[in-house]
Amino acid sequence: MERWVGGRVVRTRRCWVGGVAAMSVVALAGCGSAGPAASGPQGGDGLPDTVRLMVSAPLTGPAAFAGTEAEKGYELAVEEINESGFLGEGVTLEIDVKDTQASVQKAASDFTAAVSDPEVSAVLGSLSSGEAVAQSPIAENQKMPTVYIQAGSPGVVLGDYTYRFPTPMSEYYDVLSTYVEEEGWDSVGVVYAPWIPTLKDVGEVALPAMAEELGMEVTASVATQQTTQDFSAPIEQVLASDPDVVSILQIGPANATAMQQLRQAGYDGPVLGNSSAGAGTLAPAGAAGAGMVWPVDFAPGADDPAVQEFVELYREANDGEDPYPYAAEAYDAVWFVARALKEADSAGREELKDAMATIAAEPWTGALGTDHTFEDNSLVVGGVAVEWDGSQENVLYSAER
Repeated sequence: MERWVGGRVVRTRRCWVGGVAAMSVVALAGCGSAGPAASGPQGGDGLPDTVRLMVSAPLTGPAAFAGTEAEKGYELAVEEINESGFLGEGVTLEIDVKDTQASVQKAASDFTAAVSDPEVSAVLGSLSSGEAVAQSPIAENQKMPTVYIQAGSPGVVLGDYTYRFPTPMSEYYDVLSTYVEEEGWDSVGVVYAPWIPTLKDVGEVALPAMAEELGMEVTASVATQQTTQDFSAPIEQVLASDPDVVSILQIGPANATAMQQLRQAGYDGPVLGNSSAGAGTLAPAGAAGAGMVWPVDFAPGADDPAVQEFVELYREANDGEDPYPYAAEAYDAVWFVARALKEADSAGREELKDAMATIAAEPWTGALGTDHTFEDNSLVVGGVAVEWDGSQENVLYSAER
């Protein structure tokens, strides 16, 4: 699936400068090291009439719930940039959207094709960690400016050509510490999906570290397989360890299945989850999904003026629908590239790479919030704790900054 997006009439009212207000495959990664890097668009003074970016996103498969939401954010930003004339009179930004089809091989192949295309200035890389890990070595070896969203695995941000919105979830998972401490729990049992790099990091590192900091015992930690559809056995194993609270760390729709089976097993307390339970994926669980709490980098109910500006614009463009984190991240990623293009006054890849470093050295205000900073080329966020009540996500609190 691919299509060019650019130059359409925007459905928003104002322009923002800077967005708001004003599974690792080593063999594939190696394919990026052969031969000289494609030069891309010619550098020099002034932007061409059309600047092209390639978007790599899982629009089908297990992560489609995230990819389709991200696509809305990419398109909204492009429309806004073009309608506002942000890049200059007569300059149009276009994105070539390619579906990775949940395939690491296709993600890497599409990326390599973008490198070889002399009209592509930059890539908005896959939000899937496994796919991103395959793309990043190509980006660095072939000198392709690349901006990811999500993709919380090690091996994604490798050098001067790769950036990420935001830091991995494991970096802000401890925003749940306040909630856990207030509940007074002494132990936790975990059912997690280690085949997802981000969830492996949370399940094996971030959550145990938070538990240790709070003096909690991890009574059981049970890994599930990619083929697991029935979570009854791992749930029974965890409940047999008698934890005070249970953590379910699964991908997308699997969270709804696991929550239903957890309730059927007799556990009726709160559940510590992860951000892939968002974007409405818990809705099929009905009342059984109520009580899951997880950290996000963005929530439409967050008390931040920049967030609320974005929410208003997104609702106007999407029939009153609230945005999910993937849309906010994607929106900011496009604006990051746009600001760098304006800074560079060039669509050349080397000039764009240098300008991205300049933009990243400044405080960032966008859909994800006000005055965030970059650390090692990833945008640092404090996190927001949200709870699913059976029909919608509600903000519990935001991290203090």
